[in-house]
Amino acid sequence: MKRIGYLGPRGTFSHEAMVKYTGKAPYISREYPTIPDVFAAMQDGQLDEAIVPIENSIEGAVNVTMDMMTQENGLWIRAEVIIPVREHLLVKKGTGISEIRTVISHPQPLGQCRRFLAENLPDAVLRAAHSTAAAAEEVAAGTGGMAAIGSRAAAEVYGLEILKEDIQDLDNNFTRFIVLGGSDAEKTGNDKTSIIFSTEDKPGSLYRVLQIFNLWDINMTRIESRPARSGLGRYIFFVDVLGHREDEDLRDALTMVKRKTSFLKILGSYPVSTDDKI
Repeated sequence: MKRIGYLGPRGTFSHEAMVKYTGKAPYISREYPTIPDVFAAMQDGQLDEAIVPIENSIEGAVNVTMDMMTQENGLWIRAEVIIPVREHLLVKKGTGISEIRTVISHPQPLGQCRRFLAENLPDAVLRAAHSTAAAAEEVAAGTGGMAAIGSRAAAEVYGLEILKEDIQDLDNNFTRFIVLGGSDAEKTGNDKTSIIFSTEDKPGSLYRVLQIFNLWDINMTRIESRPARSGLGRYIFFVDVLGHREDEDLRDALTMVKRKTSFLKILGSYPVSTDDKI
């Protein structure tokens, strides 16, 4: 049976992404407290696959995941999963909004629900937790007067009531997760490929790399930069393009990219998520 790791605990959006990815297939799930722990478990052979967040439509890239993908070898992206982020106000059953004195959640949801909190709970103390699930667990174990901001899954896992639904300030909030494995995916005809590269510190070096994709008529869907950690002004670029690395045009383009870069790493090719346009 396949062993799949994720950023725990149960009830987080990472847990939700794992459930969505596996569907009804049997699997053994293992939760880990940090993203580096998930990567370490993959490298140690404790897992067959792992699911980690890579970007959020509002907050941007998950930098620790990007850094780990740069450092680790032998891991490939074999799938992506997109989860809509819907935040709810979770309480112990029977708690009214006037009784809430403290609101607990991960810092991101607290920030993403700022308008609701200001209008409905202006006097409540806001307290950060390690995760939305940890906040829900604390509220469930508490004596009252507390609320958590979290997902519907967190409410179900920890036996809480959803007092207010969809309290996030923006509705177009999605998190993209990647599935890591020992190999990437076979061609489907609707694929995406992720790469990392760095260029020499010369005028126009990045332009010359990106121009290659233009010349081969390859659509680039994402570009992010991270410090290369080798000096100020030096960066590593993360790029997603449409197509599979075994497609003739993309294969030829990547051959040219390798000639124009000082470092190139292909992270994997995988099917485009059916939720990619939501």
